[in-house]
Amino acid sequence: MAATEPSTNSERDLPEDPDIEVVEAPGQTLLPLHLRPASLILVFIGGALGTAAREGVGIALPSGGEVPWAIFVVNVLGALLLGLLLEALARRGPDAGARRAARLLVGTGFMGGFTTYSAFAVDSAALLATGHLATAIVYAVGTVLVGAAATGLGILLGAARYRHQQTRAEGSQ
Repeated sequence: MAATEPSTNSERDLPEDPDIEVVEAPGQTLLPLHLRPASLILVFIGGALGTAAREGVGIALPSGGEVPWAIFVVNVLGALLLGLLLEALARRGPDAGARRAARLLVGTGFMGGFTTYSAFAVDSAALLATGHLATAIVYAVGTVLVGAAATGLGILLGAARYRHQQTRAEGSQ
C-alpha cells in the first residue's frame, strides 16, 4: 500500500456554503437554515424593509424619459452594498450567530427585497417592445456591467475597511 501524503489544509481554504451545517453528534439533526423559523422571520422582515426602500427610491426618482433610472439605481446600489456587507461579514469570522443573522436580515432579506431582477427584465422587454432597441441593449448590458463593478467595489471597500480597523486596533495596543 502506498504511503499517503500528509493532509494540507487546502480544503479548509475553500469557500463553504454557509447554509449547510455539519452535525457531529450521532442522531442529532438540524433543519436546513432556509427552513428554520428564525431565519425565515429575518428574511421576511428584511425583505419587507428592502421592498419599502425600493419603493422610496422609485418615488424619489420618478421615471423620466426612456431609461428606468430608479431600477438601475436600486440594482447597482444593492450590488455595491451586498458586496460590502458580505465581505465585511466574511472577514469577521464564521457565518454564525450575529453574523449569520445580519446576512439573513440585511443580505438575503433587505438586499433581496431592495434589488429587483424582475423589474429589470420587464423594463428591458418594455424598451424592446416600444422600439427602443439601442436603449434596451445599453440599459441591460450597462446594468449588468455596472452592477458587477459595483459588487467588486463593495468587496474592495469591505476589505479596506477591515484592514483599516485591524491597523487601528493594532496601533491602540
